Amino acid sequence: MNLTSGLYLLSAILCSASMAVVLRLFRSSQDNRYGMILGNYLICTCIGFLLLPDRGLILHAEPVTVLCGISGGILYVLSLVCMQSSIQSSGAILTSAFSKLGLLVPLAISILVFHERPGILQASGMVMVIAAVWIFSQNKETDLKSMQFDLGFLLIVLLTGGLSDSMAKIYDVYGVRSEDAAYFFFIFFCASVLTLFLLVQEGRKTGKKTSLRSLAAGILVGVPNYFSSVFLLKALNGIPATVAYPVFSAGAILLVTVISIPLFKEYLDRRQTAALTLILTAIILLNL
Repeated sequence: MNLTSGLYLLSAILCSASMAVVLRLFRSSQDNRYGMILGNYLICTCIGFLLLPDRGLILHAEPVTVLCGISGGILYVLSLVCMQSSIQSSGAILTSAFSKLGLLVPLAISILVFHERPGILQASGMVMVIAAVWIFSQNKETDLKSMQFDLGFLLIVLLTGGLSDSMAKIYDVYGVRSEDAAYFFFIFFCASVLTLFLLVQEGRKTGKKTSLRSLAAGILVGVPNYFSSVFLLKALNGIPATVAYPVFSAGAILLVTVISIPLFKEYLDRRQTAALTLILTAIILLNL
C-alpha cells in the first residue's frame, strides 16, 4: 500500500463515518423517508457538476462512463428499495446484517473476475471483518431463531448492496479515469431522479411531506458521501480491492463506534467489544 493511496482510503473512512454521525443526529420518523436521501443525492449532483473539468463531458463522455454512472445510480436506489422491502418481511436487524455482508460481493468480484489473490494473512483479515460486521449488526435482546424472515429478500439485499459497492472497482478497471467527475455526476443525477420519483409516490401513499430539516440533513450527509466515493475510487487505484474494501468497512465501523461512545453515550456489550477486537486485528492483518 503506497502512502498516497493509504491517505485516500483514510479520507474515505473519515467521510463515511461522518455520514453515519449526521444520520444519527438528524434521524426522524415524522417526515417523508426519502426527503433526506433526495437532499443527499441532489447536493452530490451539484458537487459533481461543479467539479466537472469540462461541462461538455455531460454530452460527450465515453459510453463506458455514462453506462457505469447510470448503473451505479440505479443500484444505489435499488439497494435502498430492497432494504426497505426486506425490513418489512425480515426486520431491521437481519436486513442490516445482510446489507453489511454485501462486502462479500466486491471481494468475490475482485478475486474471481479481476484475479486479485489475497495472501493468508489478508484472507484471515477478510474473514474477521465479515464476522465482525455480522456481530455488530446483532441485537443482544433479540432471539434470531424466533424471528420471521424471507431469505430470498435478504439475499437480494446482500447482492444489490454489494453490487452498488462494487461499481467503484468495476469503473476503476474498465472506466476512463480522466472522466471520474462525469462518472460521479451521472451516478448521483440518476439516483436523484429515481429518488424524486419515490418521494412523490411516498407522499401520495402516506401523506408525509419533506421538511427543510430533512433536506438540510441530506445536504450535510451528501457532502461527505460524495467525497467518500471519490476517495475510495482513488484508493483503489493503488490498493487491491481485497484490502481496500475490508479496511474501508471495518475502519468506518471502528471510527463510528469511537465517536458514538462520548457523543451519544452508546456503550458496547461483550459481543460488540469482541467484534471491535476482531476489527482491530483484521485491519492489522490486512495491512501486513
